[in-house]
Parts: sequence; structure tokens; C-alpha cells
Amino acid sequence: MSEAIENRNGRALVGVVVSDKNDKTIVVRVETLVKHPLLKKYIRRRKKFTAHDPNNECKVGDKVKIIEFRPVSRNKRWHLVSILEKAV
Repeated sequence: MSEAIENRNGRALVGVVVSDKNDKTIVVRVETLVKHPLLKKYIRRRKKFTAHDPNNECKVGDKVKIIEFRPVSRNKRWHLVSILEKAV
């Protein structure tokens, strides 16, 4: 099923898992760099996304790729595509 998900159009983000306490759910923190309009300095912005992890394979600290998907629940609109790097 992950191959079908990878081929979908939509936003794909890379982030770090900060929580895996819920069943089949992970919380992923995504960091982006935004240029400040006045200071012309890059600022690190962080946002948390709740993603669906059907096999409960992610652990805290894993670097993962998530993709925008149909709503699974009230807060989950993202789906785990792959684990890029396992936590030590």
C-alpha cells in the first residue's frame, strides 16, 4: 500500500517523530526555514503534524517522510510513507 501512497500527488514533508504513544498514530515535527521580511535573516519554524502509522513501526527520534492524505480522523490528515533514518 505504501507504493500507492508514494505515487499520490500532494505535499510531502520530512520530519522527526516526537511521539508514538497513540495506537497507529505518530506526531511528526517538521522544521522549515523562513526568511524574515525586515531583518533578512532565516528563522527556523517548527510545526507538528499527526500522521497515520498503520504498522506501528516508528519510534521516537526516527526521521520520516509523510504525505498529505484523506482525513483518517479529526486531526490526522497525513500518512507515513517511509522511515528515512532510524533513531539510535
